[in-house]
Amino acid sequence: MAVPNRIPTDGGQPFGHNPFGDLSSEGLPPAPENAPDSATAATDAAKPAKKNRGRVDILRVKAGRGGKTVTVVKNFVGIGLPEKEQLAKAMQKACGTGGTVKNGQIEIQGDKREEVARILTEANFRPVFCGG
Repeated sequence: MAVPNRIPTDGGQPFGHNPFGDLSSEGLPPAPENAPDSATAATDAAKPAKKNRGRVDILRVKAGRGGKTVTVVKNFVGIGLPEKEQLAKAMQKACGTGGTVKNGQIEIQGDKREEVARILTEANFRPVFCGG
């Protein structure tokens, strides 16, 4: 027994005239041989592009720290405190030193600019060495 208010889902009749039904590829030039294959295009689309997350400045600071050298990373844009703390923890582990997050900046003990730049590059930031 069929229910009267239901729409059939078996495909039914075609919708009517197809304006592209009479077109043919006769007279068109052949496709180029080096055209991208659909399989390779699908694998290229599956790879996520590295998104540049912005420039960050890396400084070596001694002033006001009792003569101790500190590497400071500042000018983060668009990331919150939890991600900064996570980055600081990774930097501390890679450098084998202590560090903290203060006033929106990451501070790592010692002159560890190269190691910090490597970690920031892996996190898709663009580190720039500033100052002395």
